[in-house]
Amino acid sequence: MTSERSVAVVTLGCARNEVDSEELAGRLQAEGWTLVEDAASADVAVVNTCGFVEQAKKDSIDALLEANDLKGHARTQAVVAVGCLAERYGNKLAAELPEADAVLGFDSYADMSAHLSAILAGHAPPAHTPGDRRKLLPVSPVARQGAAVATPGHGDSAEPADVRVESPMAGQRVIRARLDGRPWAPLKIASGCDRRCAFCAIPSFRGAFVSRRPADVLAEARWLGEHDVREIFLVSENSTSYGKDLGDLRLLDTMLPELTAVDGIERVRVSYLQPAEIRPDLLDVMTSTPGVVPYFDISFQHASASLLRRMRRFGSPEAFLALLEQVRARSPYAGIRSNVIVGFPGETEEDVQTLADFLIEARLDVVGVFGYSDEDGTEAETYDAKLPEAEVEARADHLRALVEELTNQRALERVGERVEVLVESVDPADEDGFAVRGRAAQQGPDVDGETLFDWPDDEPLPAVGDLVEATVVDTLGIDWVAVR
Repeated sequence: MTSERSVAVVTLGCARNEVDSEELAGRLQAEGWTLVEDAASADVAVVNTCGFVEQAKKDSIDALLEANDLKGHARTQAVVAVGCLAERYGNKLAAELPEADAVLGFDSYADMSAHLSAILAGHAPPAHTPGDRRKLLPVSPVARQGAAVATPGHGDSAEPADVRVESPMAGQRVIRARLDGRPWAPLKIASGCDRRCAFCAIPSFRGAFVSRRPADVLAEARWLGEHDVREIFLVSENSTSYGKDLGDLRLLDTMLPELTAVDGIERVRVSYLQPAEIRPDLLDVMTSTPGVVPYFDISFQHASASLLRRMRRFGSPEAFLALLEQVRARSPYAGIRSNVIVGFPGETEEDVQTLADFLIEARLDVVGVFGYSDEDGTEAETYDAKLPEAEVEARADHLRALVEELTNQRALERVGERVEVLVESVDPADEDGFAVRGRAAQQGPDVDGETLFDWPDDEPLPAVGDLVEATVVDTLGIDWVAVR
């Protein structure tokens, strides 16, 4: 492989996919490929797709079609689909989307350089044949470690020396190349999920739950700290299960202080906590460890106890409110976000009201509202009592309007609070007069609000990556306006 061949990795979907893309980029760079940002400047566009919900699938297909349109008009010679949509639908996607020159599953990632070379030479490998990835690993979690199953984002195979980063623990290596200059980065601690939520297809194509070993997570954190990352965002399908397949559910508790001690890393953020699995000990560590931000991404999904059981989940308004009380008793100014699904088969108007009442009382900072839709291969796809699409959307619109009002009110409650903001962009003042933007400790990346600065004209502007102490003085929706 020569350095003359170039590749652009285009990422759709969640922060977990971003980690997978950067691992792929690291593998390709180590094999001599030149990484470029723009697909039009690349010999090959590798599109890391999302296959979670219908809109994400459409966005992924649009990205593949857009990349294909470059062929003949730009440098791009081939378009390759990887990621969740490719893993989930494989040869079916290839048959329905001939614009993709190849559709490759997770098992292809370790040999991606060879596959791309073959594609450019006119010898594309066969399209991936989908299967239930849960069946590739032992049923017993403690028997999964060391199994030879591809787990994207785990960096779990030997690589050439130029992507090897030695840590104080012998044998640790990092396979990753940064694809952006942001002062924060996602860091994968686990892949897959053992839960069986009736609406969710993720376990079938991401597989059973597998934790990364703490030594590997710490090695990658050190690497990120050496590459100008100030905040690491721990991601997985279920962070509260971390360590169960390593024989110790308290591993996250013990690893968090070690992560905050990594040189260069100022903040550690944990994502995707299952409410039924949140332990008081974990809350204690998250709220008492300096450097772990007061931020709780809790997956409620609904509040009606009977509907949650139909979803194959657990909980009730009383249980969820008690959990929120535990969080706020430990961290009164914590940021809390969640997602909810409305219009699930069998959902009654009483269920919707139960959810609305819970959201009013919960005082969450951010809530994503999703209307239910069938997902291929899920249990809920077989359910009766389906609601008409128009009714699902009407309920979703109703909840979104309520959530917008509630979260705007919650933002206003923040006025007067002292916050620590990670500066993410410094540009000429926009039309609203804000030149500095970032996120307070209570605000997660991408999907939450941001903090805007009314920066004094007579003070030098901060740099991207700086941490700035400030006071919230106003709000714009869920965004906060702050001054030094």
